[in-house]
Amino acid sequence: MLSKASGEKAEIVVDLEAIIGPMPRPWRNLAQGGEEAGNMLGDVVEETKALRPEYIRLDHIYDMYEVVNQDGGGLRYDWSRLDEIVRSILETGAKPFLALSYMPPVISKGDIVDQPRSWGDWEELVKATIEHYSGREGLNIDGVYYEVWNEPDLFGGWKVYGEKNYLNLYAAAARGAARAGNVNSFKLGGPATTALYKNWVDQFLDYVVENNLRLDFYSWHRYSRDLEQYEKDVAEIDAWLESHPEKIDLELIVSEWGHDSENDSGYDNGFGAIHTIAASRVMMGRVNRAFVFEIKDGPGVEQYWGRWGLLTHEKYGEVAKKPRYNALVYLNTLGDERVSLDGEGSWVKGIAARKEGVYQVLLVNYDPRGSHNELVPITFDNLPGGEFVYKRSDWGGGVKTVSVATTSAQWKTEEPMRPNSVVMLTLEF
Repeated sequence: MLSKASGEKAEIVVDLEAIIGPMPRPWRNLAQGGEEAGNMLGDVVEETKALRPEYIRLDHIYDMYEVVNQDGGGLRYDWSRLDEIVRSILETGAKPFLALSYMPPVISKGDIVDQPRSWGDWEELVKATIEHYSGREGLNIDGVYYEVWNEPDLFGGWKVYGEKNYLNLYAAAARGAARAGNVNSFKLGGPATTALYKNWVDQFLDYVVENNLRLDFYSWHRYSRDLEQYEKDVAEIDAWLESHPEKIDLELIVSEWGHDSENDSGYDNGFGAIHTIAASRVMMGRVNRAFVFEIKDGPGVEQYWGRWGLLTHEKYGEVAKKPRYNALVYLNTLGDERVSLDGEGSWVKGIAARKEGVYQVLLVNYDPRGSHNELVPITFDNLPGGEFVYKRSDWGGGVKTVSVATTSAQWKTEEPMRPNSVVMLTLEF
C-alpha cells in the first residue's frame, strides 16, 4: 500500500456501457449506542427513516432495558422497554441488529462485563431473546441479526483463550440459538472486536468449525481517519479466510465505524461528512454491511460536543441534522445501477451509477491533512449518443452546466478538486 505522501493521483475512466450490477449500499446500516436508558429513537423516527436504513444496531440491550430478573430461582423476562425501541426501528423501515450485551446483573458473577455465574443462564437468555424477536409467537420479525457481545476485547477484557474466554461466551450463545423453536430465519455471529485481529479470526473460526457451531457473519469495528486502514482490513480478512475454507463465504460486517472512537469535532462539521462518503466508497462491495455509529448524540453539556451522532440530542430543542447525516442523504441519491469506474487514486475515489437514464459520477477528494488539491482527468467511454448535458454539482453548493456535441464515442474532461471536497457529475443524453 502506498503512503499518502507518495500516493497516486486519479485518472478516472467511466465506461457508460458497462453496468456491473446493483449498487452496493453498505451505508444503509446505522447503529445506536447506549447513550441513555429508554427509547433514544422515539423522537427521531422520521429523520432516521429518511436515511432509508436496512438495519439498525443496538447494544446494551440487557443492561439498559432491564430485560431479565430472577423469580424463584428461574429467569423472568420483561421485554417491554426493549420492545419500545425495537418497534421504533421497525417504524423507520429497518430491521433490528441486536448486540447481545451486556451481562444482566442478576446472572453475572460481578459487573455487566463479567462472565455469568451459570453458562446455562446465558444460554437460556439468548434462546429467549431469539424466540421473542424472531419467534412466530413473539414479535415475528424475519431476518434479525444477533451479534454476541460488543467489543469483548475492551468491555470485559475477554480473550480467545484462558479463563475469561470469548469462545465459551459464544458457544453458550450458539447453543441457545440452536434450541430456539418456532422462529423465523435469523443470523448469528460476532465477535464485534474493537478492530480486526488475526488471532481472533483464526482461533474463533477454528473453534466454531471444530465444535460445529453456527456462525453466519464475522464482525469487527473500525475507527480511523486513514482510508488505507479500511482497505487493509478487507484485504487481510479475505486472505485470512483462505485458511478457513469452511467459512470462505462468511458474511463480513463492520458493526461500528467512524473516523475516531473518541469525541471529536469532526463529528459536528464537514470533515466527518467527507470521511463518511470516502470510507463508504472504500467498503462498498467489500463488506456486506457497515454500521455508521451512531444515530443520535447523548445528552451532553451543549448541543454540539463532538459526539458521534448524525443528529443532536433533543435536550437543546429541535434536533439538528449534522453534515454526516446529509452525507448519507447524498449517497442515497445514487442510482440503483452501478456503472464501471476505474482509475481511482490515493486521495480521489469515485462511484458511477445510472439513474433513470442519467449517468452519475460521484468523486470525493479525501485528505485527513486537508492539503491535497488535484486536477482530475476524466474519460467517458462508450457514449450512448453524441449530444448531452454535462453538469458538475459541488457538495455545499455551486453548479456548472455545459452542453456537449461530439461525433466520438469518447469524451474527456478535467475537474479540479479541493481538499476534502465532493462533486457529483451527471451526463444526461
